[in-house]
Amino acid sequence: METSKYIADEKRYDKMVYRKCGQSGIYLPAISLGLWHNFGHVDNYLNGRDIILSAFDKGITHFDLANNYGPPYGSAEENFGRILKNDLMPYRDELIISTKAGYDMWPGPYGNGGSRKYIIASCNQSLKRLGVDYVDIFYSHRFDPETPIVETVLALSQLVSQGKALYVGLSNYNPEQTRVASEMLASIGTPCLIHQPKYSMFVRTPEEGLFDVLEEKGIGSIVFSPLAQGLLTDRYLSGIPEGSRMARPNVFLTKEHLTQGVLDKIRRLNNLAAERGQKLSQMALAWLLRDSHVTSVLVGASSVNQLDDNLQALQISDFTDFELNNIEKILKA
Repeated sequence: METSKYIADEKRYDKMVYRKCGQSGIYLPAISLGLWHNFGHVDNYLNGRDIILSAFDKGITHFDLANNYGPPYGSAEENFGRILKNDLMPYRDELIISTKAGYDMWPGPYGNGGSRKYIIASCNQSLKRLGVDYVDIFYSHRFDPETPIVETVLALSQLVSQGKALYVGLSNYNPEQTRVASEMLASIGTPCLIHQPKYSMFVRTPEEGLFDVLEEKGIGSIVFSPLAQGLLTDRYLSGIPEGSRMARPNVFLTKEHLTQGVLDKIRRLNNLAAERGQKLSQMALAWLLRDSHVTSVLVGASSVNQLDDNLQALQISDFTDFELNNIEKILKA
């Protein structure tokens, strides 16, 4: 049995900026930690533990999971549950723990989608893996065209009424789907707290109507893939390094993504970041946080140093109009 010697940094809340989530009473750290990659059973457990505890020491209170994060599926939740039990349980009420259901999780017709069967069963499994009675936020991870939206909405509301989730959220829903689902949720007394869309300098889709819906409905947002799977860093400025995500089999980031046009944009953005006294990754995170629609930016990390690097984005977070116009010119070139 593991014994924890972990004691959280007493000054952790002095190190982070917190932003109000929509019209709720919840504040989220400007930068949250996502456990999509690097926290499964295939990864080094002690390294993952170091990252998570270091994140909390620096004021990151929100840890984002999903049922199938790993690999294998479920293992990120299991590892986080182990860290919670051995290290963070005294601080449980200071944490926002979120998880999701929507994508492939187990075999057969009930292990995917948006049915009540899948969502309720998945939440029950997640609670066991995490070793908690409830999660703070439970998401519908994607819109399911095969399931009536009212069924998904009622399942989310049921989790709240059963005390298995404090809040509910949506992820990967388009503007109209978000509007319908949020109105249904509000009508049954379970307002949608937050939406989790993909958003970065290279993926601007939420600007095409989603942010307008979130503002109208008083819903916060936490954006994922803020560095475009690593493209918005200095990692690929001189080609594809051995051992990088692009060099390994990865459906989310392939060599085809690094066209000459994209590389030119990365280099120009990198120069602009250097003029600001930042790394490209730090500027890319700060650029997202300039938007009042964005409550929090979800970063991944493979090391404590990488996490610290990302947190430096909060040190230079303002942009001049000249810089913003330059960025737009580069992105539209």
